[in-house]
Amino acid sequence: MPNNIQVRQGSNLPHWTSEGATYFVTFRLADSLPKSAIQKLRAEAALLDNKLAMSPDDITPEELIRRAKLKSDAYLKLLDAGFGACVLRRDDVAKVVSDALNHFDGRRYELFAWCVMPNHVHVVFRPIADFELPGILHSWKSFTAKQANRLLGRTGAFWQSESYDHLVRDEHDFAHAVSYTLENPAAAGLRDWKWVGAKEGLG
Repeated sequence: MPNNIQVRQGSNLPHWTSEGATYFVTFRLADSLPKSAIQKLRAEAALLDNKLAMSPDDITPEELIRRAKLKSDAYLKLLDAGFGACVLRRDDVAKVVSDALNHFDGRRYELFAWCVMPNHVHVVFRPIADFELPGILHSWKSFTAKQANRLLGRTGAFWQSESYDHLVRDEHDFAHAVSYTLENPAAAGLRDWKWVGAKEGLG
């Protein structure tokens, strides 16, 4: 498990960061989940949040991991169902995102695996030098939102504001994150999907 872990609470999920850590991140299009599903997930999360709030001093790291996992697994299953306009099916839009993910590989972060799905994105990476997780995510999402909206001839929200980021704990966790990312297109029924890649030796 990484050392010196810091935890901050987002709108719906806790965000764990640690110096030198590797992350498995998922961010999705603004229209990728139906409102009814979001309401159901939030209601389930609220029950768990209330339970944990009853004894905040007794919350363990394992309980926080379980809480985040319950939420993230539910979101990922819904994402693969293909809700929304799925504009990342368009090659020109997917290329904008793919190019952005790869652009600063080796300079701001080490990119291990990535996948641009029709309505969401998975990335496994480790920030390097003085660059940190929040800044990297903001850069990816801000730049690609502007470029994609220009291609689509529209304005407004492109990505959902909060991303899901999982702090990779060990080698087994890392292997699972990489395999999940690379196998996601096939698992979602996409054939010959080209918007996926990995560092040499991992794919």
